[in-house]
Amino acid sequence: MGSTQPEFKNPATTSLLELVKARRTYYGLKDESPIADDAIEHLVANAVLHVPSSFNTQTSRVVLLLKEEHHKVWDLAISAMEGLVAAGTLPKETFETQTKPKLNAFRAAYGTVLFFVDFDSLAGIKEKFAIYADKFDSFALESNAMSQYLVWTALQSEGFGANLQHYSPLIDEAVQKQWSLPASWKLDAQLVFGVPTSAPGEKAFAPLEDRFKVFGK
Repeated sequence: MGSTQPEFKNPATTSLLELVKARRTYYGLKDESPIADDAIEHLVANAVLHVPSSFNTQTSRVVLLLKEEHHKVWDLAISAMEGLVAAGTLPKETFETQTKPKLNAFRAAYGTVLFFVDFDSLAGIKEKFAIYADKFDSFALESNAMSQYLVWTALQSEGFGANLQHYSPLIDEAVQKQWSLPASWKLDAQLVFGVPTSAPGEKAFAPLEDRFKVFGK
């Protein structure tokens, strides 16, 4: 990649890469926001509109939860984990000393973005392009992951910290019922965000030469 700083035609490219480098996982979050709720909504809505999807299938579905609504999703997660304790699947000590404090830390944040995939909406495209039929589900997940990354990076750019969680399928049914969501929406991830109360942990990088190659330069 060279040791000198490359020159880009568009200065925004440098800004974009700086945002990419700055995005980190923050677990210490508080129930505050540096921007208006309308700005958060606008940010997430634009990700839903403009993140690409294979064959323009637009399979991602997103729910933004703020304030009390955000608290509800983590109350549901705590309840689900309590059910595991009652069933003997999760040791009570582990729940009390590890799991519950972690879930309460998520609850203490400002909001959560729920990311879903509507796999049912792919039926037509799978039939039309049968040769790719077994690929469309993974294509949909890739598009959803791009939405998650864009929202995460944009929220950090506005002064938030965030962390990405995966509590499916434990909370899926309760989430669907709580917000009256279509059954075809399958929960993929939960992005928790708020104002950071602590720095992110150290990030280690595997050698770039083992993961990146250039040919034709």
